[in-house]
Amino acid sequence: QVQLVESGGGLVQAGGSLRLSCAASGSFFSLNPMRWYRQAPGKQRELVATITSGGTTNYADFVKGRFTISRDNAKNTVYLQMNSLTPEDTAVYYCNADAYSDPFRYLEVWGQGTLVTVSS
Repeated sequence: QVQLVESGGGLVQAGGSLRLSCAASGSFFSLNPMRWYRQAPGKQRELVATITSGGTTNYADFVKGRFTISRDNAKNTVYLQMNSLTPEDTAVYYCNADAYSDPFRYLEVWGQGTLVTVSS
């Protein structure tokens, strides 16, 4: 069973930065891709950024130029560097991955989430 555990959330002032981490544990063949989602109060969960095992990244328009997703495959960890934060970035941030048990079969797994609060 694969587990994803996020860390790094907290309270930050507008214009500040935070770095989220998500560490994967358990037995798996690969994690591809890995993603960050977020859910603000009263809103639907939305995709923030994606990274493949080869390092290809993709971002939602609302974070382009401010957030950077990266991963350390040796540590089975994905990161989200968040800069120039605004109160609109306040949300619970979730780590997500397609966890392959072999080259063909996978399950989508989620972390428990970490709260990011940006004060004005």
